[in-house]
Amino acid sequence: MKNDTSIHSKTLFLQGVKDCIPTMLGYFSVALAFGIVGISSGLSIIEITLLSIFVYAGAAQFIICALVAIQSPISAIFLTVFFVNSRMFLQSLALVPAFKGNGFWSNLGIGTLVTDESFGVAITKYAKEKSLNATWMHGLNISAYILWIVTSVLGGLVGNLIPKPEMFGLDYALSAMFIFLLIAQFETIQKNKVMFYLYLIVLTIICMLVFTLFMPTYMSIIISTLVASIVGAVFNK
Repeated sequence: MKNDTSIHSKTLFLQGVKDCIPTMLGYFSVALAFGIVGISSGLSIIEITLLSIFVYAGAAQFIICALVAIQSPISAIFLTVFFVNSRMFLQSLALVPAFKGNGFWSNLGIGTLVTDESFGVAITKYAKEKSLNATWMHGLNISAYILWIVTSVLGGLVGNLIPKPEMFGLDYALSAMFIFLLIAQFETIQKNKVMFYLYLIVLTIICMLVFTLFMPTYMSIIISTLVASIVGAVFNK
């Protein structure tokens, strides 16, 4: 019986790895771009590796590169990264119903390695099947995490060969992945709700334009996202 359980867990884990393949293909280009941009911003291979291990957030890591390049103070870098990554709290909360019966340490591992992309894959599966398996989620998260670290280091190693990565559009890699995730989300939305979500997107954009008039960009992004999320939650009921 224990052997059957072990085989089942292995199958679920490998299925998570398999479902992560589209994300991994996207990660390869984005992580490679980060390594190259990191080197051009003056970071060392060790610093690139540590950022990928402990920060593990594409948008935040690119922002760190930009702030390091203009010699921003450490306090500004920490504060900016905190606000940019605070969206992870919302994503983790959205996944809570799927893992209510899961153990503390397992949930801690899931929450630690959740990214925009793995969240997109998980929430899409949850919308279709109304359930998620923790072992499957670990397979999804861990495979993406390992690939991100390895590819970031690889990008750093070849970074010296590409002194101006923006010439090849490598700084656009992260934006391209977000566009793909947005389009993929619309496949699971009921047709009668498409306009509702389009209105929320427009609301987010308008809020960002207004808020940036009197607050930093990173703050306007976070607050605009919260406003749209609250409006969406209220009117979706």
